[in-house]
Amino acid sequence: MPIHTHLNRRTVLRAAGVSLALPFLDAMMPRAMGAPSTFKPWAKSDVVQPRMLCCYVPNGVNIMEWVPTDSGTNYTLSPTLQELKDYRQDFTVLSGLGHPASEGGHSGADTWLTAANLKAKPGADYTNSLSVDQLVAEKHGVETRYSSLQLGDQSGTGGAGHSHTLSFDVNGTPLPAENSPRRLFERLFVPESESDRKAAYQRYAERRSILDQLISETRSLSQKLGTADQRKLDEYLTSVRQTEKQVERLQAWLDKPKPNVEEKDLQLGNQPGNAHDRPMWLDVMLELTYLTFITDTTRVITFEWSREAGGYGGGGENHHELSHHGGDAQMLQKLAVIDRFHLSRLAHLMSLLKTTPEGDGTMLDRTMIFYGSGMNSGKGGEHSPKNLPTLVAGGHQLGLKHGQHIAFDSDKHPPMSNVLLTMAQRMGLESDKFADATGTLTGLT
Repeated sequence: MPIHTHLNRRTVLRAAGVSLALPFLDAMMPRAMGAPSTFKPWAKSDVVQPRMLCCYVPNGVNIMEWVPTDSGTNYTLSPTLQELKDYRQDFTVLSGLGHPASEGGHSGADTWLTAANLKAKPGADYTNSLSVDQLVAEKHGVETRYSSLQLGDQSGTGGAGHSHTLSFDVNGTPLPAENSPRRLFERLFVPESESDRKAAYQRYAERRSILDQLISETRSLSQKLGTADQRKLDEYLTSVRQTEKQVERLQAWLDKPKPNVEEKDLQLGNQPGNAHDRPMWLDVMLELTYLTFITDTTRVITFEWSREAGGYGGGGENHHELSHHGGDAQMLQKLAVIDRFHLSRLAHLMSLLKTTPEGDGTMLDRTMIFYGSGMNSGKGGEHSPKNLPTLVAGGHQLGLKHGQHIAFDSDKHPPMSNVLLTMAQRMGLESDKFADATGTLTGLT
């Protein structure tokens, strides 16, 4: 079998002081698509618990190919949604909804799960608020090794308005995302050595000491501050206490063995920033999501498939560039191809969940998936916060109704927060409030 070497078109041959550019050769073509996933679902799930996954795609979609032309339970699947035809009864399409306080555009990921007005605070360029996943994580995190996981194609938190994460704590502070399949697998499933465990104990003890000292010093300082500064200090203390709880939980789990999960059939070497690796990277991250849920390592995951103003299609296409299509028919066609590619990867995950028996149903029946974008690239390429492409999948056993298109007027509609509140309540949250929600979304339950 011949060895295929990728050559750059700019490669030149030099002989006798003469430089000649090579002609275009087959070896200059981009690498062929990587091998498809061979990962297989487990025989069954022994964990009967509710779960929530929020999957974000950037840059909007070709909305004309996405939104069905009719509504109700007998609606016709749009060209893009045909990718999910095998799961028609397992998802609901929502159209016309948006976050009234959001500016949309490429800050859409920052507000997708918070519904915040990022410029609401006078004198501040950016102010976010609690994301719905963290509200749910506070309830379920006491029973799992991790209260939640944040995944993305960029690690860390990114910058204000272009975050690498969908998750924000009670003070609106971003929670860092993980983008490496290898690091994620090791964090979740590879046992620590004895030396690693001792180092972790020492590290947690030092953090506890520092946190205790911070709390003591801030209490003393609080008595000397005015009302506004006291409020800021209280917010800071809330973050410190949350960190303290996280340290306590992680320390408690050190003596509990991690789930026994084999690396076999997981393509952990794929890189999110490599256009060639894009399909395989998405697959392996979603497969790790499946493994995280089936082992009850966490019940709450957010996954930003690409940061806003970034990302690739399945063939390495520049997703951001195509979102600025200006109504160009060819660009819109290419954008629709990316949209279908994304839904095909969602279908891969739904297949794993639906073919895994759990209790009196399947894993999909107790896993809610919130999928969409925080912006709409519109008919002319405008980056609108209205009529956000949205669907909710799974969760039959949690009370969600599917097999329908629920359509709203994009100028007169309930806030998207009603969907988020509905999902939070299905996860067992006993509250009728979240962000600007006016209630749960009629028709979804």
